[in-house]
Amino acid sequence: MCGRYWVEESPELHSIALEMSRSPLVRKWHGTTGIKTCGEIRPTDVVPVIAPDRSGDRAVFPMKWGFSGKSLLMNARSETAGSRPTFKESWERRRCIVPASWYFEWEHLRGNDGRIRTGDKYKILPKDSAVTWLCGLYRIEEGLPVFVILTREPGEGIRFIHDRMPLILPERYIDDWIRPDAKPEDLLSEALTEMSFEKTS
Repeated sequence: MCGRYWVEESPELHSIALEMSRSPLVRKWHGTTGIKTCGEIRPTDVVPVIAPDRSGDRAVFPMKWGFSGKSLLMNARSETAGSRPTFKESWERRRCIVPASWYFEWEHLRGNDGRIRTGDKYKILPKDSAVTWLCGLYRIEEGLPVFVILTREPGEGIRFIHDRMPLILPERYIDDWIRPDAKPEDLLSEALTEMSFEKTS
């Protein structure tokens, strides 16, 4: 799963935040909550997200992390999102990319009694990549966009940390992923799974 990520004030991520600042949705969100463009990002934060505009071109919008429901939904499984009523329409037509520097995961350790306890916290990012392009789905709630981050089985190198990881694509596939008429299942094989990681506090 993915429950935290980090955004550095790098030139590329700053330019994405700057583009978002021109969205008319910024004013609407400021009436309800603030917008975060750097630092540690948590569910319910409003952040820059890449999605198509009305013309189908790439744009950046402020979106809140989490679908509302009986409980807040922050993730969706890429293997089943296309068949679950909660995510099906978004999977087919409303896909987005969440720019990050890296994401965080806590090691899950299974004890002799079978129970899982939380271990060390790790920061994780694709090898040889300056930006982590997290794949997501979005929808509109009360007139404003909200998103979830898609997950998948982890790469072998980080399987010891957790049994899920975010779905991450190389930058060259951003436009293909967000196109409303694209078939997302055709891009799943391009996902990045070779990660760099280190313990963090």
